[in-house]
Amino acid sequence: MTGTDRPDNAGDHDSATDSGPDRPVIMGVLNVTPDSFSDGGRYTSVDTALAHARRMRRDGAEIIDVGGESTRPGAKRIDAATEIARTVDIVAALTADGMTVSIDTTRASVAEVAIRRGASIVNDVSGGLADPELAPLVARTGAKFVLMHWRGHSADMYAPASYDDVVTEVRAELLERVDAARKAGVAAEQIILDPGIGFAKLPEHNWTLLKHLDALVELGYPILYGSSLKSHLGQLLAGPDGEPRPVAERADATLATSLLAFSAGVWGVRVHDVRGTADARQVWEATRRAR
Repeated sequence: MTGTDRPDNAGDHDSATDSGPDRPVIMGVLNVTPDSFSDGGRYTSVDTALAHARRMRRDGAEIIDVGGESTRPGAKRIDAATEIARTVDIVAALTADGMTVSIDTTRASVAEVAIRRGASIVNDVSGGLADPELAPLVARTGAKFVLMHWRGHSADMYAPASYDDVVTEVRAELLERVDAARKAGVAAEQIILDPGIGFAKLPEHNWTLLKHLDALVELGYPILYGSSLKSHLGQLLAGPDGEPRPVAERADATLATSLLAFSAGVWGVRVHDVRGTADARQVWEATRRAR
Protein backbone atom coordinates (compact mmCIF):
# COMPACT_ATOMS: atom_id res chain seq x y z
CA MET A 1 0.00 0.00 0.00
CA THR A 2 1.33 3.44 -0.85
CA GLY A 3 0.89 6.53 1.25
CA THR A 4 -1.95 7.76 -0.94
CA ASP A 5 -4.03 4.59 -0.61
CA ARG A 6 -7.01 4.65 1.70
CA PRO A 7 -6.86 1.55 3.94
CA ASP A 8 -9.94 -0.62 3.61
CA ASN A 9 -9.93 -1.32 7.33
CA ALA A 10 -8.70 1.99 8.70
CA GLY A 11 -10.78 2.84 11.73
CA ASP A 12 -11.45 -0.79 12.70
CA HIS A 13 -10.79 -0.69 16.45
CA ASP A 14 -11.69 -2.76 19.46
CA SER A 15 -14.82 -1.82 21.39
CA ALA A 16 -13.01 0.44 23.86
CA THR A 17 -11.71 2.64 21.05
CA ASP A 18 -14.57 2.30 18.58
CA SER A 19 -15.60 5.50 16.91
CA GLY A 20 -17.66 6.69 14.05
CA PRO A 21 -19.18 9.90 12.74
CA ASP A 22 -21.55 9.98 15.74
CA ARG A 23 -19.19 9.07 18.57
CA PRO A 24 -15.64 10.46 18.72
CA VAL A 25 -13.64 9.01 21.60
CA ILE A 26 -12.22 11.02 24.49
CA MET A 27 -8.64 10.32 25.54
CA GLY A 28 -7.97 11.65 29.03
CA VAL A 29 -4.48 12.98 29.77
CA LEU A 30 -2.67 11.48 32.76
CA ASN A 31 0.75 13.07 33.15
CA VAL A 32 2.84 11.25 35.74
CA THR A 33 5.74 13.68 35.44
CA PRO A 34 6.98 16.41 37.79
CA ASP A 35 7.30 19.00 35.00
CA SER A 36 4.34 18.86 32.60
CA PHE A 37 3.01 22.30 31.68
CA SER A 38 -0.54 21.67 32.91
CA ASP A 39 -0.43 19.38 35.94
CA GLY A 40 3.18 18.43 36.65
CA GLY A 41 3.65 16.60 39.94
CA ARG A 42 -0.03 16.07 40.77
CA TYR A 43 -0.38 12.41 39.78
CA THR A 44 3.02 10.81 40.30
CA SER A 45 1.96 8.13 42.81
CA VAL A 46 -0.11 5.07 41.94
CA ASP A 47 -2.89 6.15 44.32
CA THR A 48 -3.25 9.69 42.98
CA ALA A 49 -2.94 8.54 39.36
CA LEU A 50 -5.54 5.80 39.78
CA ALA A 51 -7.96 8.15 41.51
CA HIS A 52 -7.63 10.72 38.74
CA ALA A 53 -7.98 8.08 36.01
CA ARG A 54 -11.11 6.71 37.66
CA ARG A 55 -12.52 10.23 37.80
CA MET A 56 -11.80 10.73 34.09
CA ARG A 57 -13.44 7.40 33.28
CA ARG A 58 -16.55 8.36 35.26
CA ASP A 59 -16.60 11.69 33.46
CA GLY A 60 -16.58 10.03 30.03
CA ALA A 61 -13.05 9.12 28.95
CA GLU A 62 -12.77 5.92 26.93
CA ILE A 63 -8.94 5.93 26.97
CA ILE A 64 -6.41 7.06 29.57
CA ASP A 65 -3.11 8.32 28.10
CA VAL A 66 -0.22 7.85 30.53
CA GLY A 67 2.87 9.97 29.95
CA GLY A 68 6.12 9.70 31.91
CA GLU A 69 8.21 12.24 29.99
CA SER A 70 7.20 15.86 29.48
CA THR A 71 7.04 17.06 25.87
CA ARG A 72 6.31 20.70 26.73
CA PRO A 73 8.36 23.26 24.79
CA GLY A 74 11.88 23.42 26.15
CA ALA A 75 11.64 20.19 28.15
CA LYS A 76 14.86 18.23 28.64
CA ARG A 77 14.89 14.50 27.96
CA ILE A 78 14.99 11.92 30.72
CA ASP A 79 16.47 8.42 30.44
CA ALA A 80 14.39 5.35 29.65
CA ALA A 81 14.82 3.83 33.10
CA THR A 82 13.31 6.92 34.72
CA GLU A 83 10.41 6.94 32.27
CA ILE A 84 9.70 3.27 32.94
CA ALA A 85 9.89 3.76 36.70
CA ARG A 86 7.35 6.59 36.50
CA THR A 87 4.84 4.70 34.38
CA VAL A 88 5.04 0.94 34.85
CA ASP A 89 3.12 0.53 38.13
CA ILE A 90 0.54 3.13 37.14
CA VAL A 91 -0.14 1.44 33.79
CA ALA A 92 -0.51 -1.89 35.59
CA ALA A 93 -2.93 -0.41 38.14
CA LEU A 94 -5.10 1.21 35.47
CA THR A 95 -5.32 -1.87 33.28
CA ALA A 96 -6.06 -4.04 36.31
CA ASP A 97 -8.95 -1.66 36.98
CA GLY A 98 -10.33 -2.37 33.51
CA MET A 99 -9.23 0.80 31.72
CA THR A 100 -8.04 1.10 28.14
CA VAL A 101 -4.56 2.56 28.50
CA SER A 102 -2.36 4.41 26.03
CA ILE A 103 1.33 4.87 26.78
CA ASP A 104 2.61 8.26 25.65
CA THR A 105 6.25 7.54 24.75
CA THR A 106 8.77 7.76 21.94
CA ARG A 107 10.81 4.79 23.19
CA ALA A 108 10.40 1.12 22.31
CA SER A 109 11.79 0.01 25.67
CA VAL A 110 9.15 2.01 27.55
CA ALA A 111 6.34 0.89 25.24
CA GLU A 112 7.34 -2.75 25.57
CA VAL A 113 7.08 -2.67 29.36
CA ALA A 114 3.77 -0.80 29.22
CA ILE A 115 2.29 -3.24 26.72
CA ARG A 116 3.35 -6.15 28.93
CA ARG A 117 1.48 -4.44 31.76
CA GLY A 118 -1.66 -4.09 29.66
CA ALA A 119 -1.41 -0.92 27.56
CA SER A 120 -3.05 -1.39 24.17
CA ILE A 121 -2.12 1.90 22.45
CA VAL A 122 1.28 3.50 21.87
CA ASN A 123 1.01 7.27 21.48
CA ASP A 124 4.28 8.38 19.87
CA VAL A 125 4.67 12.13 19.50
CA SER A 126 7.63 11.55 17.18
CA GLY A 127 5.61 9.49 14.71
CA GLY A 128 8.19 6.72 14.84
CA LEU A 129 11.16 8.98 14.15
CA ALA A 130 12.76 9.05 17.60
CA ASP A 131 13.25 5.29 17.97
CA PRO A 132 13.46 2.99 14.92
CA GLU A 133 12.66 -0.01 17.14
CA LEU A 134 9.23 1.28 18.12
CA ALA A 135 7.34 0.49 14.91
CA PRO A 136 8.58 -3.15 14.77
CA LEU A 137 7.53 -3.55 18.42
CA VAL A 138 4.05 -2.25 17.64
CA ALA A 139 3.86 -4.59 14.65
CA ARG A 140 4.74 -7.59 16.82
CA THR A 141 2.34 -6.77 19.61
CA GLY A 142 -0.67 -5.59 17.60
CA ALA A 143 -1.05 -2.43 19.68
CA LYS A 144 -2.67 0.64 18.16
CA PHE A 145 -0.08 3.18 17.05
CA VAL A 146 -0.65 6.94 17.18
CA LEU A 147 1.72 8.60 14.71
CA MET A 148 1.98 12.31 15.41
CA HIS A 149 3.44 14.92 13.09
CA TRP A 150 6.81 15.93 14.56
CA ARG A 151 10.01 17.63 13.47
CA GLY A 152 12.20 17.41 16.57
CA HIS A 153 12.46 17.09 20.32
CA SER A 154 10.97 19.60 22.75
CA ALA A 155 14.26 21.32 23.64
CA ASP A 156 14.18 23.14 20.30
CA MET A 157 10.57 22.63 19.28
CA TYR A 158 9.92 25.79 17.25
CA ALA A 159 13.12 25.93 15.20
CA PRO A 160 11.65 23.81 12.36
CA ALA A 161 8.27 25.61 12.40
CA SER A 162 8.48 26.81 8.80
CA TYR A 163 5.92 25.87 6.15
CA ASP A 164 4.89 27.04 2.71
CA ASP A 165 1.57 25.20 3.05
CA VAL A 166 1.16 23.68 6.50
CA VAL A 167 -1.80 21.45 5.63
CA THR A 168 -0.17 19.97 2.53
CA GLU A 169 3.16 19.49 4.27
CA VAL A 170 1.75 17.96 7.46
CA ARG A 171 -0.40 15.63 5.37
CA ALA A 172 2.59 14.54 3.26
CA GLU A 173 4.86 14.04 6.27
CA LEU A 174 2.22 12.00 8.08
CA LEU A 175 1.90 9.77 5.02
CA GLU A 176 5.66 9.28 5.09
CA ARG A 177 5.33 8.08 8.68
CA VAL A 178 2.52 5.75 7.67
CA ASP A 179 4.65 4.27 4.89
CA ALA A 180 7.56 3.75 7.28
CA ALA A 181 5.31 2.07 9.84
CA ARG A 182 3.74 -0.17 7.20
CA LYS A 183 7.19 -1.21 5.96
CA ALA A 184 8.05 -2.15 9.55
CA GLY A 185 5.04 -4.48 9.61
CA VAL A 186 2.42 -2.29 11.27
CA ALA A 187 -1.04 -3.09 9.88
CA ALA A 188 -3.21 -0.31 8.50
CA GLU A 189 -5.87 -0.93 11.13
CA GLN A 190 -3.35 -0.27 13.90
CA ILE A 191 -2.59 3.27 12.75
CA ILE A 192 -4.04 6.52 14.13
CA LEU A 193 -2.74 9.91 12.95
CA ASP A 194 -2.28 13.13 14.91
CA PRO A 195 -1.47 16.50 13.28
CA GLY A 196 0.73 17.47 16.24
CA ILE A 197 -0.87 20.73 17.27
CA GLY A 198 1.79 22.92 18.87
CA PHE A 199 4.71 20.72 17.88
CA ALA A 200 6.99 22.60 15.46
CA LYS A 201 4.04 24.87 14.72
CA LEU A 202 3.32 28.52 15.33
CA PRO A 203 -0.20 29.65 16.32
CA GLU A 204 -1.19 30.40 12.72
CA HIS A 205 -0.21 26.87 11.72
CA ASN A 206 -2.36 25.40 14.50
CA TRP A 207 -5.41 27.42 13.47
CA THR A 208 -4.99 26.52 9.81
CA LEU A 209 -4.75 22.83 10.65
CA LEU A 210 -7.90 23.02 12.74
CA LYS A 211 -9.76 24.75 9.92
CA HIS A 212 -8.64 22.09 7.44
CA LEU A 213 -8.80 18.94 9.57
CA ASP A 214 -11.05 17.43 6.92
CA ALA A 215 -8.01 17.20 4.63
CA LEU A 216 -6.43 14.83 7.15
CA VAL A 217 -9.64 12.92 7.83
CA GLU A 218 -9.83 12.27 4.08
CA LEU A 219 -6.65 10.17 4.34
CA GLY A 220 -8.83 7.38 5.72
CA TYR A 221 -7.01 6.84 9.00
CA PRO A 222 -8.49 7.75 12.39
CA ILE A 223 -7.41 11.25 13.42
CA LEU A 224 -6.59 12.15 17.01
CA TYR A 225 -6.73 15.88 17.74
CA GLY A 226 -5.02 17.39 20.78
CA SER A 227 -4.98 21.13 21.48
CA SER A 228 -5.82 20.90 25.17
CA LEU A 229 -4.65 23.97 27.14
CA LYS A 230 -1.85 24.67 24.66
CA SER A 231 -0.02 27.95 24.29
CA HIS A 232 -1.75 29.14 21.11
CA LEU A 233 -5.00 29.22 23.08
CA GLY A 234 -3.35 31.29 25.77
CA GLN A 235 -2.01 33.69 23.16
CA LEU A 236 -5.40 33.98 21.47
CA LEU A 237 -7.02 34.89 24.78
CA ALA A 238 -4.29 37.28 25.95
CA GLY A 239 -5.45 40.23 28.02
CA PRO A 240 -4.98 43.93 27.21
CA ASP A 241 -1.47 43.75 28.67
CA GLY A 242 -0.53 41.07 26.13
CA GLU A 243 -0.03 38.40 28.78
CA PRO A 244 -1.28 34.98 27.60
CA ARG A 245 -4.27 33.51 29.40
CA PRO A 246 -2.96 31.19 32.17
CA VAL A 247 -3.01 27.45 31.51
CA ALA A 248 -5.69 26.86 34.14
CA GLU A 249 -8.04 29.25 32.29
CA ARG A 250 -7.90 27.72 28.81
CA ALA A 251 -10.44 24.90 29.26
CA ASP A 252 -13.34 26.70 27.58
CA ALA A 253 -11.25 27.50 24.51
CA THR A 254 -10.14 23.88 24.42
CA LEU A 255 -13.79 22.78 24.37
CA ALA A 256 -14.43 25.03 21.38
CA THR A 257 -11.58 23.42 19.44
CA SER A 258 -12.81 19.94 20.37
CA LEU A 259 -16.29 20.73 19.03
CA LEU A 260 -14.79 21.96 15.76
CA ALA A 261 -12.70 18.79 15.58
CA PHE A 262 -15.78 16.63 16.16
CA SER A 263 -17.52 18.38 13.29
CA ALA A 264 -14.51 17.77 11.04
CA GLY A 265 -14.85 14.03 11.59
CA VAL A 266 -11.96 13.21 13.90
CA TRP A 267 -11.74 9.82 15.59
CA GLY A 268 -11.01 11.35 18.97
CA VAL A 269 -9.66 14.19 21.07
CA ARG A 270 -6.96 14.16 23.75
CA VAL A 271 -7.92 16.44 26.62
CA HIS A 272 -7.33 17.33 30.26
CA ASP A 273 -10.93 18.40 30.98
CA VAL A 274 -12.82 15.17 30.34
CA ARG A 275 -16.11 16.15 31.94
CA GLY A 276 -16.48 19.35 29.95
CA THR A 277 -15.51 17.56 26.75
CA ALA A 278 -18.01 14.76 27.39
CA ASP A 279 -20.74 17.36 27.98
CA ALA A 280 -19.81 19.13 24.76
CA ARG A 281 -19.85 15.80 22.92
CA GLN A 282 -23.38 15.12 24.17
CA VAL A 283 -24.53 18.51 22.89
CA TRP A 284 -22.86 17.83 19.54
CA GLU A 285 -24.47 14.39 19.30
CA ALA A 286 -27.92 15.73 20.20
CA THR A 287 -27.62 18.41 17.57
CA ARG A 288 -26.67 15.85 14.93
CA ARG A 289 -29.67 13.69 15.87
CA ALA A 290 -32.12 16.58 15.81
CA ARG A 291 -34.45 16.90 12.84
